[in-house]
This record gives sequence, structure tokens and C-alpha cells, in this order.
Amino acid sequence: MLSLFLSRPLPQRVIHAAQDAFAVTVRDSTDPMTGPEMREALRHHDIIIPTLGDAFDASVFAAVPKPRARLLANFGVGYNHIDVAAARAAGLAVTNTPGAVTDATADVALLLMLMTARRAGEGERMVRAGDWQGWHPTQLLGLHMSGKVLGVVGMGRIGQAIARRAHFGFGMSVVYHTRTPRPLPELPAAQALPSLHAVMAAADIVVVAVPASPQTHHLIDSAALATMRPHAHLVNIARGDVVDEAALIAALQAGRIAGAGLDVYEYEPQVPLALRAMENVVLLPHIGTAALEVREAMGMMALDNACALRDGRPLPNQVP
Repeated sequence: MLSLFLSRPLPQRVIHAAQDAFAVTVRDSTDPMTGPEMREALRHHDIIIPTLGDAFDASVFAAVPKPRARLLANFGVGYNHIDVAAARAAGLAVTNTPGAVTDATADVALLLMLMTARRAGEGERMVRAGDWQGWHPTQLLGLHMSGKVLGVVGMGRIGQAIARRAHFGFGMSVVYHTRTPRPLPELPAAQALPSLHAVMAAADIVVVAVPASPQTHHLIDSAALATMRPHAHLVNIARGDVVDEAALIAALQAGRIAGAGLDVYEYEPQVPLALRAMENVVLLPHIGTAALEVREAMGMMALDNACALRDGRPLPNQVP
């Protein structure tokens, strides 16, 4: 029986399914794996299920030139914490869990859009602090989202799911920029604009939904933020380093944009004090997929890839 290593505790349904198919070792910490732990896992297990923060970079593989492991079945759609080329050179395939996370992540994007536009975080803090003095006509006036323009940066599965919710649920017009043009039969009215800056200039709310890669690092920089209008809001549910956090803080502090909603951070779990101190910023603790059934689906998809390797079948979700 092949040996399977889980880098974090996963939902019980996933662990039980894994134990039915493999000799399973479950690491009991919820912190990212350390370098020594990653090297030991490569030496002693056939398949590893890592996740966000488990930094399988080139140095880890260089330290284990002949690993026992043959697969990193990543728990999550984003895999920027894995050096895929170095893994492949060491003889490991890498898979991820696309599709399982789409709707849940899109839901959180809408949550952040509403919270930042309607100042919900600020209002909730006011009530909890005992500072609410009652309703009046000019209190906490925010941005009415219905009928506004949504700008989507990255029109993959998640970007499309966000756009559908915004268009059909709130009557929003959709403009977008994506590196890979594709037909959008469910969104015939969505308009592709020729550049990132054009999208950011046209939108009342911009949602970032691109995968993390060297090409998207700091894609949303000071120049991109400078194109946004003063009443506009930025939402990031992608990866933290897609947005230049220092540039975002500067834009917010200067009033160049109205607000931001963030579920991810450039150096998470560290969140800058400057962001935490601003009332016009909604901060969530990376909960884009935090629903039991979604995490179960992610785990079962990772196991499907593990079972495919065990059975000698093509890997369903191998990353390029």
C-alpha cells in the first residue's frame, strides 16, 4: 500500500477515504510545513498532499535528489507555493483542485463587494462598540452596487462565476481583462477591454481573480491603482502578492480610492497595521473556500489524483 502524507488535518470524511486507499500519515499541526518536514516527507512517502504555505521550492528538492515521493497532490487550486519545474525535475507530478473552489470563492467575492461598498464592517464595529446612536438619513452612506460597473481582472472559472452573480443578481455591467481570451456564452454582454488599466478606470468595483504567478506578481501596482476613480473599490480574492500592498495602502490613505475588501494578503498571516487601522477596508482571514462541503470536495479531488497515480491512470488535474 502506498504511503500518503497529509500536511494538515483535513475534514474527517477526507481522512477516512484516504485511510481506505493508502497508508496515511496526518501531520497534526495547522502551520505550514518547515523545510526539514518537507524534506522528510519527500524521502519517506509516495504521495504528499500539501496546501497553501507549504513552500516546496527548488531548495527543498535540491536537498533530496532521489525522493521517494512521486506526486504533490495540492489541496487547493492555487499552487504558487510549489516550484512545479523543480518538482518535475525531481520526478514528481503536481496536481491541484480546480472547480471545487469556484462557487465558494465567488460567493466570498460578492460578500466583500457588498461589505466594502455598503460599509458593513464599519457599521458592525460601531454597533459592537456601543457607539450607534440610532438611524439617521446620512449615516454610513456607501456605494449602491446595483446597476454599477464591475471590472473583473482574470476571467477564468472564478472570474466568470463572480461576473454571473454580479450581472444576473445585481444588474451590474461587466468589463474585464484576461490573458487568455475565451467565449463567454453565459455572459454575452460582458465586454473585454484592451488593457488592465482600461478595466480599472471603467469600473466602480474591481475584483482581482487571477492566479498567482511571476507574471501576476504586483499586477495591481501604484500605476494600476492610479487609474481607478475616487469612489471605486478594490476586492482581492486571488493571492495576496498580486496586489502591491504598500501601493494599496498609499492609495487608500490618500483617498484615491474609496475602499477595499481583502481575503488574502501579501505576507499573510501578517496584515499591516495600516490596513487594520482603516475603517474603509474589509479584512477577512482567507475564508474563500471555508465551507465544510467545499473543503471535503477539495480533499476528495486531491485523493482522486492520488488514486490515479496509484492505479497508473492519467492524473485528472495535473498542472502544466
